[in-house]
Amino acid sequence: MLYKSSYLSPVGELLIVTNEDSIIGLWIENQKYFPKEFKEEVIENDNITIMVETKKWLDSYFLGKNPDISRLKLMPEGSDFRQIVWKLLCKIPYGETITYGEIAEKVSKIMNIKSMSSQAVGGAVGHNPISIIVPCHRVVGKDGSLTGYAGGIDRKIKLLKLEGVDLEKFKDGINDD
Repeated sequence: MLYKSSYLSPVGELLIVTNEDSIIGLWIENQKYFPKEFKEEVIENDNITIMVETKKWLDSYFLGKNPDISRLKLMPEGSDFRQIVWKLLCKIPYGETITYGEIAEKVSKIMNIKSMSSQAVGGAVGHNPISIIVPCHRVVGKDGSLTGYAGGIDRKIKLLKLEGVDLEKFKDGINDD
């Protein structure tokens, strides 16, 4: 059984989906790859522990604090490759950014292969099913562009500003593709 709840945030309404004890997904309304259906029945429930804890985490985050991701049990569904990328996203420090290329280098080391495509990493980052908590908004283009956020560039900018990221270094590179 899956459970869902909504959360009104400064970047729009969020849909949270969990099982009994883990977060399965967190999507921003109208974002790219917003789920249309689930494999299991989904019931509205604001009161299960993981839902309450997720909302407390989001409250803290949107107050400009740096809540610990390890407070929440995450269970995103995806291939082994995507799981590797998403785990690396969780290691990006609050208020900092990393490039798709830097993640690709880390993935190639983990997978013990010569190289990894930044575009492949971009695909995994873009399909991150647990937005904000798994901080895909902290990934930027190597040219300094704020590109590639499924929730929209305007929301990516809001999240980075909330975290205190100096956006001046990205100003000329803002890109909407």
